[in-house]
Order: sequence, then structure tokens, then C-alpha cells
Amino acid sequence: MTNPIDDSARDTEHRDTEHRDTEHRDTAPRDTEHRDVAHAPAPSADEVAHGYAPPPGAGRTLVAVFASPVAGYLLRYGQDAGFRPVLVEPDPERARAAGGPGVTVVSSADGYLDGTADVVLTDHHRPELGIVLRDALASEARWVGIMGNPRHPAPHIPALTALGVPPSEIARVHRPIGLNIGSRTPAEIAVATLAGLIADRNGRPGGFTH
Repeated sequence: MTNPIDDSARDTEHRDTEHRDTEHRDTAPRDTEHRDVAHAPAPSADEVAHGYAPPPGAGRTLVAVFASPVAGYLLRYGQDAGFRPVLVEPDPERARAAGGPGVTVVSSADGYLDGTADVVLTDHHRPELGIVLRDALASEARWVGIMGNPRHPAPHIPALTALGVPPSEIARVHRPIGLNIGSRTPAEIAVATLAGLIADRNGRPGGFTH
């Protein structure tokens, strides 16, 4: 005659074994999936067109000069777009209150103005304006620009002229910068600026003309 206690023990052991098997089956696909993602091939052209491409890796440095609301947004968005974000702020007090996660805050751009760098001056009223621009133009920086309304006089021109920078070099400073999207708020100005930098890097005109 069958012993009910033995049957119960066998049922319990069977359920425990089945549970362990289920745990193993559930874990294995997740581990495999993780390994597959880590070694996933580069996205196809169709994936890029639908926005699935990862941001670029090395080779992009965004140097925002002078702490300002625009600089804060610009470096935050630039980091998401694959830029290494660097804030140059000569004033120690302003530097302590600036920056953000992942942003390198320095008092001088020395060591950051290589061929990967796009330099954006976000305040044209600072007394250090001319010296910072002169040094940026003398560096290997890929692109140099300063924010400002094109309907107003450009303060960087007399500042650079007083430092002996020739007109041909002064002409290399981009002003205005960014795409003409009617931006007014700091966040919108940062979006327009970053879009203009990306368009320039990719050799595209920007805007709605393709």
C-alpha cells in the first residue's frame, strides 16, 4: 500500500526541483540577452534613421566659456549628444557655483583646445573676453564662436584689435552662432547653438533645406 507521507515528500521534492529548474531557465536567457547586447553589431542605416544610433564616442569636446544659464544648458545637452563638456570660468566664486554632473570646470582652457574642441563664449560683457578669444584662435580648436545679437556692435572686435590680433583671425570668430529658430530663453539658445555645431561638424546647412 502506498504511504501518503512518502507521496507527499516526493511531491514536495518534485516541486522544489521544478522551481530550481524554472529559476535556472529564467536566469539563463537574461544573461544571454545581456551578453548579446554588449556585443551587438553597429546600428544599421535604418536604425540610425529612426533614432536608435548611440551618441558618438571620443572626438568631440564642447568648451563653454564663462558660467551662465546658456552655458549650463549647452553643456548638459552637449553631454547627451556625445560631447565632452568643459566649462572655463576664470572667476573662482562663479566657478564654485557652476558646473554640473560630468562637467569639467577649469579656470583656463589650456589643455582642452585641441582639434576636437568647439569653443563657445556665452557672455560678451566679461573683461576677459579678448584674452580668452585670442588664446582660442591661437589654439588648435576646431571652431570658435561668441554669442551676441548681430544687430548690435560686436564687442569682441575692438577687444581683439587692441590685443594685436589681425583682422583675418578676428574674422574666424563666428557671430551669431547657432541656427535661426527664433530662440529667446537660455534653453532654446543652447538648443540652437548645439544644433548649429552638429550641422557644422557634419557639413550640413542646418534648417529645413535638405
